[in-house]
Amino acid sequence: MRRVEKPWGYELVWAETPRYVGKILHIASGQKLSRQYHVKKDETFLVESGEMDLEVGQGAETRVIRMRARDAFHCPPSTIHRMVAVTDVDVIEVSTPELDDVVRLEDAYGREGTSKA
Repeated sequence: MRRVEKPWGYELVWAETPRYVGKILHIASGQKLSRQYHVKKDETFLVESGEMDLEVGQGAETRVIRMRARDAFHCPPSTIHRMVAVTDVDVIEVSTPELDDVVRLEDAYGREGTSKA
């Protein structure tokens, strides 16, 4: 297992194989990930504890889903999304292995373009 520090909290990568990746994302209350999408990466989120708003879509098409413990969401490639922590939140993420497949559309921490989340 490895811990990756992020400006919004941290990731614990607990499984990494050529076919799938498992992570726990810890997002501090009030923090948010990039508004982003993936070209190939397919992922599913499960809130383990806490609450977050999952923003899906962009502009007038954006919908906000309040997610609490045991709520899950499948995020196929090309889905624009952003996680916003309402409280400290731990999110289990299971995905295909394309960890560098991140296209950032907006970022609160000054990170731009295509790179690691």
